[in-house]
Amino acid sequence: MIRIGMGYDKHILTEGRKLMLGGVEIPSEKGELGHSDGDVLLHAITDSLLGASGLGDIGSYFPPNEPKWKDADSAMLLKTCWEDVLKAGWQLGNLDCVIALEKPKFLPFREKVQESIANILGVSKSQIFVKAKTGEKLGDIGEGRAVEVWAICLLENSN
Repeated sequence: MIRIGMGYDKHILTEGRKLMLGGVEIPSEKGELGHSDGDVLLHAITDSLLGASGLGDIGSYFPPNEPKWKDADSAMLLKTCWEDVLKAGWQLGNLDCVIALEKPKFLPFREKVQESIANILGVSKSQIFVKAKTGEKLGDIGEGRAVEVWAICLLENSN
């Protein structure tokens, strides 16, 4: 059996926060505002994997109103969910992600981010791809007020 899953997340960008993408801190004047560390890429990936496996979503695993998840490491959140996906018999075919971010430019960090995601999931870097688009100066993305991500995964289960 194969299934696809789609994840989406969006966060406001604000001064005084780190910009975390895929478990990597990206040098930037602004970072994500969020209950956890705000890693919008890992949040979208988590939702895509949970959705494809039918196990829920990131909010059901880690409710944002629970203080214990304040400033949580999103890599740990993803790893926790991924362990459940694996226990349910699923394996990753591939993961494809799009980041919408005006600045900083993402391309110089792509390899490091893809490697980080592969390490968190314990898969080959060749199974992970991340690309970025700008907002062309339009809307909250183009004006540098937000970052958003779409993630699509393919899961396979031999059960």
